[in-house]
Amino acid sequence: MTVRIRGNDYTVLRPPAIGSWTPALTVSVVVPAYNGQDKLDLVLAGLAAQTYPQELLEVVVVDNGSAPALRLGDVRPELTRLVACETPGRAAARNAGLAAATGDVVHWLDSDIVLAPDEVEAHLRWHHLAPYLVITSHLRFTTAPLPSPRAVADGAAGLAALFEPAEPHKWLVDLVERTGGLVGDPRRAFSLHIGGATSVGAALLKAAGPMDTELILGQDTELGYRLAQAGAVFVPDPEARGYHLGPSMRMRDQDAIDRVSHAYIADRIPSYRWLRSHPARQWKVPYVRATVEPGGYDDVRATVDALLAGTVPDLVVDLPGPWSRLAPERRAPLTDPDLDLVLIKGHYLHEPRVRLTGEEPEPDTPEPYRLRLPAGWVPGEESLARLLDVAAEQGYGLVNVLLEETADGVVAARLERSAAFARAAIVAEPGEDVDDAVDDTFGVLWVDAETYGFTPAEGAATPTGRRTAYRARVAAEDEVARLKKEAERLRGQIARWREEAGRWRKGAVEYRREIGTLRRELAAAKKAQPVPRTGFAGALRRALSRRRRGKAE
Repeated sequence: MTVRIRGNDYTVLRPPAIGSWTPALTVSVVVPAYNGQDKLDLVLAGLAAQTYPQELLEVVVVDNGSAPALRLGDVRPELTRLVACETPGRAAARNAGLAAATGDVVHWLDSDIVLAPDEVEAHLRWHHLAPYLVITSHLRFTTAPLPSPRAVADGAAGLAALFEPAEPHKWLVDLVERTGGLVGDPRRAFSLHIGGATSVGAALLKAAGPMDTELILGQDTELGYRLAQAGAVFVPDPEARGYHLGPSMRMRDQDAIDRVSHAYIADRIPSYRWLRSHPARQWKVPYVRATVEPGGYDDVRATVDALLAGTVPDLVVDLPGPWSRLAPERRAPLTDPDLDLVLIKGHYLHEPRVRLTGEEPEPDTPEPYRLRLPAGWVPGEESLARLLDVAAEQGYGLVNVLLEETADGVVAARLERSAAFARAAIVAEPGEDVDDAVDDTFGVLWVDAETYGFTPAEGAATPTGRRTAYRARVAAEDEVARLKKEAERLRGQIARWREEAGRWRKGAVEYRREIGTLRRELAAAKKAQPVPRTGFAGALRRALSRRRRGKAE
């Protein structure tokens, strides 16, 4: 049974101590390189000294158009190959190395990073525990003079003696610390995926896809995002260590790098909400993909139009249906048996946020959330935003909206977290309901339609005119509904107060009668035996006490 990790809480795993276990998985170390022969020689020497069994370790060096061409140094692992990639760019070079790799695990490694002798073993002990992990090393940046490859391979004095003093990767250290090791706040855990020294299960990497060659910078983060959508858990391992020869690009030019990378990754990483502050524009990868189940034209239109008019513009809407069978009806369009399909297609054919999809399941796409909604149920303007808030803030993998219960069963809308369902597919046992696996790994929540503003189409407001006017009208209707609900609550409270006041009045009448009776009894007693005036109050209290005790008995 595949271990089930909730969220990004990798601490439930217990990796064996380095040197105390027997490896079985093969690993391919992919090293893209452009020039820098002297540093590449040290990288290969470090790989030759690895404690991981050399027969399970292959190295693929990718020469990305170096001049002169790179060569393999004398000190290198036995299973080392050199492949050429003439297409410029690190992403293209990594993809070429990935295509040549044969290992169960792919270990990205930059051509200027020398690994500690047990670094690969430190990574692979995790991969033997679960197939959906991404492991990143603790790197230090050194400006020490370059030693010889033989000195690195021998490692008699250790790498610290060769490369210290060195600085940590401050950005990664800060990320890990402020997120509780990526466990307390896992929303940006995918940012841990860096190409310098990170390993990924080959099957998980295949599910996520190769590097995006359209990007200038930020390729590692973008792939990390897609790995997250494929179900990955990200693990920073301080026992996996390495030395970066020279400062990183980010350390040298962070502001300039952010300026360039943000221009591209905003289009591809919906989770970086601060990069999508524009209130209306569309992006390559939407935040939400909504699928509206088939229905009649009027029901479909009511549902789709409400989604498009909501406060989450960062979405696309899929309309599955047999669109390919439609043909123009020239003679009697009103009697066309597919008239509703024709009307739906005609109404949304040129709406860029609506896609007419086939009856076959669509391939997985990297949007973080998917909404599945029956036609004829209309979300309020804030409904989707509120569902997204509860899913994101509390980490749920699935939020179900109970729309109605019929004789045929429950009708529900579903907001699904893509990462949760991808991981559930990895860990689920044959025949297991995937929702149960989602519940184990991320959690499932049920909410009611009224609370989140879902209504049947016949009772829903129609979005008309400017969006602001529609918002104002819906807000006014919501306020009227709120005030009516508050009035009902107050009426109930008043009724309860009146009932309580009646009980008090009845009790007061009874007490007045008791006091009158006692006064008469005291008056009669005074005639028989006078009581000092100063003792009247005490005598009255004692008489009342005796009377109450008598009633209790």
